[in-house]
Amino acid sequence: MANLTKRKTVVNVGVDVGKQYLDICIHEKDIYWREENTVTGIKRILKRLSHYHVERLVMEATGRYEFELAQLAYTRDIPVCIVKPLLVRRYAGANDQLAKTDKIDAQIIAEFGAVLKPKTTPAKSKNLIAIKDLITRRRQLVNLRTQEMNRKGIMGKGIATSIKRTIKHLNTEIKRIEKRLCKHVQDQAEWTERQGLLKTVPGVGDTLIYTLLADLPELGELNNKEISKLVGVAPINRDSGRMRGKRKIQGGRAGIRTVLYMATLSATQCNPVIKAFYKKLVAQGKHKKVALTACMRKFIIILNTMMKNKTEWAY
Repeated sequence: MANLTKRKTVVNVGVDVGKQYLDICIHEKDIYWREENTVTGIKRILKRLSHYHVERLVMEATGRYEFELAQLAYTRDIPVCIVKPLLVRRYAGANDQLAKTDKIDAQIIAEFGAVLKPKTTPAKSKNLIAIKDLITRRRQLVNLRTQEMNRKGIMGKGIATSIKRTIKHLNTEIKRIEKRLCKHVQDQAEWTERQGLLKTVPGVGDTLIYTLLADLPELGELNNKEISKLVGVAPINRDSGRMRGKRKIQGGRAGIRTVLYMATLSATQCNPVIKAFYKKLVAQGKHKKVALTACMRKFIIILNTMMKNKTEWAY
């Protein structure tokens, strides 16, 4: 059996994920085929790949359509890489690949994996997946509630009753989701210490805590510049020659940044460090939005330092 394993060809596999179909390409063998995006189709893919030593199975993040393939691949100990679609398209552009079909996309993704060797995406427990899904659902419901509250101010009185009824229903559903979320978080035993430390910070509520723990596991593992860049609150230089462009934030994990923005708004009122920093920047003539962005960066750096040193709020 050991000799058989050694004889297996090392390959990089790219998968173009769609709602109905999965297009697969084995880069080193130049093999392409298509399967349905169902459990049965995925099992056929993994059975075929079992004849090779898969160095990485690369697919783009599509929201949910890649989920079943990734989960079943993890059970076969196949290294999975879920990458940003923008990175793959930039790679294709750099190689002057302008044509776009499902087959070409699968080939490009496989080549991207073989050449750039992206980091593998760690497997997640069922409980952690449930937490992430509940956080996403809560955010969706809150957005819907905000939309309805905005409509309440501009629609006529004849529509107001319907809007109020909808808001009431959304409030009930949000509370139900939060109750389920709290239970799942309690079952995530390894979060207990980190959750306790974050709760000591003024302006940090459960929504930010759950988001950071679920979507930013690197918190406390990276330096301040790296964590700021990962969240997307680090100013990016735009200089060339004598030209000095305006620095602005871009990239990063948008979902975390959205929650951090709302938490920072609260912190400018109740957190003494963030409040003083915000007032100082505004007094210096900084635009309020620029000042708030700087506060977001300072906030995440403080939290990162606390997690790294395993200390409570002491500012």
